[in-house]
Amino acid sequence: MTESGDQLLALKVMRLTRPMLVAPQIITCEPKDLPQQSYHNVLQNDPTVVSGCETGLELGSGQFMLLPQSFGNIYLGETFSSYICVHNCTTYQVEGVVVKADLKSNNSHITLPLNEKQQNPITLGPDDTFDDVIHYEVKECGTHILVCEVHFITPAGLAHSFRKFFKFQVMKPLDVKTKFYNVETDEIFLEAQIQNITTGPICLEKVELESSDNYIVSPLNTLPNGESVFTSKNMLHSKNSCQFLYCLKPKPELANDVKALRAANAIGKLDIVWRSNLGERGHLQTSQLQRIPLEQTDIQMSVIDATNIIKIGDPFTFVCKVINTSEKPIELEAKLDSKAAFGCDYTGSAEFYLGNIDPGKSKEFPLTVCPAKLGLIKVTNLVLTNLMMKRNYEFDDVVQVFVVDSDHQNGEAFQMNKFVRYDLVETR
Repeated sequence: MTESGDQLLALKVMRLTRPMLVAPQIITCEPKDLPQQSYHNVLQNDPTVVSGCETGLELGSGQFMLLPQSFGNIYLGETFSSYICVHNCTTYQVEGVVVKADLKSNNSHITLPLNEKQQNPITLGPDDTFDDVIHYEVKECGTHILVCEVHFITPAGLAHSFRKFFKFQVMKPLDVKTKFYNVETDEIFLEAQIQNITTGPICLEKVELESSDNYIVSPLNTLPNGESVFTSKNMLHSKNSCQFLYCLKPKPELANDVKALRAANAIGKLDIVWRSNLGERGHLQTSQLQRIPLEQTDIQMSVIDATNIIKIGDPFTFVCKVINTSEKPIELEAKLDSKAAFGCDYTGSAEFYLGNIDPGKSKEFPLTVCPAKLGLIKVTNLVLTNLMMKRNYEFDDVVQVFVVDSDHQNGEAFQMNKFVRYDLVETR
């Protein structure tokens, strides 16, 4: 765009962007068809068709670079580049020339530097030009206005200025959705779904979770041999999406402080870098992600030692750990009830006194059952009773174990997942 002030200076503002790759549309038909040679004649006039070809099917040059035909799309996180030029259209000098560029949005007003190494004001001789290229990473969606202001002194010695406005829209490039999964072991699993909502393909260069000061993050997006679960380029076409999984564990000093752990809901930010078109870089960082607050329960129970595979008929012993997450001392009694019946998974009962547990403290205790069925069995019906409050806490899924026959050797190719989730059901 070109504007002038009193026909002394001309202001030109142009957006700098890379070309696009386009493929020619090949349309042909047999001479006996109704269009006859019409398609052939159109192809011969197409600049993307090799001269002398009988049809566009002989085209072997693939895609072509198309120069931008319009302002184009600008997405959040991309770098907006613009060329600003002030030209002296007169036959005499124009003194005191100062050029300023500001970028305004709904919530910000940024001053963009122009020729920082050159002292202002400057003098433009006849047909001289003052120009520069500005770069700015857009950090907000919505309407943006580039304000270019030119100050100068007329030949009559009068100060003069003019401003021009250039409006453009910044759109959202990615749709990021997150899901949190809390487990009784204080671990947090974060699933992040990233969808490409631009008009073209993008290549995800980096997707990282920058954890807060309270957590340690472990990405779960690689195979045991270190290979990524995605393709090497992580290419996402328009409207396509992919998922990333992360595991967060509280730092040791936080894990021992139940009250602080309940309040530590901020887990970190997702940092995403992608490339689009011909390598144009985009960068996006989410706001602080908040996990679902932990439920206010009086106790927390987990299994800290258990075998994955056992033989049928052999006693199976596992160790449980109970933590007092309340603010008052508790007095606990444990009871594991197993009713012997046809087709039952295991046999074994226990009832014993755990004693007093202070707030934030824990106590471990072993339990033993005898499996009576092959396959995957689940130990249930563990009840912890708070004798002070006369309140029962029932655990319907304590631990799972795979039972094999006596000829099966432990350590074969079968492996169990050690992760167990516990659901707490409170009964009165």
